[in-house]
Amino acid sequence: MSVQACLVRPRAAPGGRKDRPHPRSEMSVIEPILLTAARVCTLSGECMLTNASGFFFERDARLFLVTSRHVVIDEPSRHFPDRLVIELHTNPDNLAASTGFSIPLYRGGRSIWRQGKDVAGAIDVAVIEIERAALPAHTVYRAFTPANLHHGPEQIEVGSSLLVVGFPLGFHDTLHHMPVVRHAVVASSFGLRFQGEGYFLTDARTHRGTSGAPVVMRLPDGNSEPGDLPWMLLGVHSARLDVGTRDLKVDEALGLNCAWYADILMTLTAG
Repeated sequence: MSVQACLVRPRAAPGGRKDRPHPRSEMSVIEPILLTAARVCTLSGECMLTNASGFFFERDARLFLVTSRHVVIDEPSRHFPDRLVIELHTNPDNLAASTGFSIPLYRGGRSIWRQGKDVAGAIDVAVIEIERAALPAHTVYRAFTPANLHHGPEQIEVGSSLLVVGFPLGFHDTLHHMPVVRHAVVASSFGLRFQGEGYFLTDARTHRGTSGAPVVMRLPDGNSEPGDLPWMLLGVHSARLDVGTRDLKVDEALGLNCAWYADILMTLTAG
């Protein structure tokens, strides 16, 4: 089921400067991986609730927004938004031009996102199909595809370098509307479900607002697949992992995070 979305709040560049083409296209200096991520705001009615991260995933010509399940609903914290707003670039010659794009979470009283479960319970990943016809005519973005997922047989070793592409505490380049990246490493055996759950661990400094960010690894030089997005999508960042017995006055936080295996996207985007 696709989502009928609408455009809201077109934006000009800060300071009242009118959008205008630059002598050299900004697209020529932007790494495509930065255009895969979208800043997500959750709202209830007109009341803004939280900031989060998300990214685009494309399969069989269908486009999806991926984020954490707890971004769209979180019963323990009584977080019940009724829509999301993501920020989209609307001019390939001027990345300061953007607009808000509103995505409802319910239709006829029923949720329209997809979420998954496995033998261990709920998976903290949600996807929402976006109706392409509702996007601005010149929307600028990049989307991961199934070709970006880890298919093996290459082994992802403990300590391998990763990036988490998102919007920690909502922080980003407010002029060009770009995310930031945090460096991370694989902190548990990749492919092994940590404590039986459908995620692996990363070691990275993360903050609220990073939930739903893609966790990626650079493909080796010379690898031409998949095209201009030479990154392997390994996971979806969920939350920091802590120890319930930690003494908050004496012990530092672990600095470990849960990243749900990205292959769940093949299940959530099927059909």
